[in-house]
Amino acid sequence: MTKEDKDYILVYGDAFIDYIADDVTNTSFTKYMGGATVNVAAGISRIGAPSALITITGDDEGSQFVRDGLAQEGVNLDFAVFNPAKRVSGVYVHLTEACERIFKDYVDETPDLQVEATQLNEAAFKHASALIVCSGTMFHPTALATTSAAVDMAKEKGAIIAMDANIRPLRWSSEEICRETITSFFENVDILKVTDDELFFLTETTTLAEGIEQLNSYLVPIILVTVGEEGTYAVLNGEVIHVPTEKVVPVDTTGAGDAFMAGVLRDVHYNGLPTTEEELVRCVSFGNRLGAMAATKPGALTALPYYEDIKHLLEK
Repeated sequence: MTKEDKDYILVYGDAFIDYIADDVTNTSFTKYMGGATVNVAAGISRIGAPSALITITGDDEGSQFVRDGLAQEGVNLDFAVFNPAKRVSGVYVHLTEACERIFKDYVDETPDLQVEATQLNEAAFKHASALIVCSGTMFHPTALATTSAAVDMAKEKGAIIAMDANIRPLRWSSEEICRETITSFFENVDILKVTDDELFFLTETTTLAEGIEQLNSYLVPIILVTVGEEGTYAVLNGEVIHVPTEKVVPVDTTGAGDAFMAGVLRDVHYNGLPTTEEELVRCVSFGNRLGAMAATKPGALTALPYYEDIKHLLEK
């Protein structure tokens, strides 16, 4: 199947409602549609590429809030699952004095209601240029099995497999299980994105050089290590390239990583998986710019840029 036959970027994972602190006192919160998978799916659509989301929602007000928001963002929900009993999860996001986010408290009334592997529609993967997954639901056995099945289906259909580690330690029974579960996917991943803290967690190292060297042993074609205002260390078949980013004054970094990933995936959708240093630098530079733009505005999804904001950066 040619690149032109690929209709959208496919995203799998939980929908969330983010209750984001209004300021660093963390005493009042505003409700937003959120979660990494929702942010990435909506972020992709906003910047002029098609996206489709596999998730599960119910008949509650929170689920309707999420479905309405995704429809407004132009995200394809044809392959999403509806179960009336499902209640969308929530997370309270606190802000530090340095405008960094802390995922403080999770609310999940129906943790065992997940998309099941048998509910995956093979048609969803047939026209997907890429599948993006993260570890946000992998702590749950059903979601873990579904993630594995989704990756297998995507590979069978020739889609690029991307993974944003997106580690939330509070959701796991132990650090060891978290680490082992996430790294077990690396052999099937084409693009792996981690923050520097996630790199240190996964590799149990204390320097970027040591961490990247250890990740390289998994033979992931492209590894992206984001380091905030210092940009990204991009690794192409073992070769490390530092891609700087523009300096901005951060207001809230909550959606920066999701904006970065949306930019990377947009580039991959239209141009294919980078195979040269030049292609990788172009792809990552675009992601860096979007991440920086998102960090200058409060909120997660609310901070993600639109096509009109970034069209001057595009080659296509």
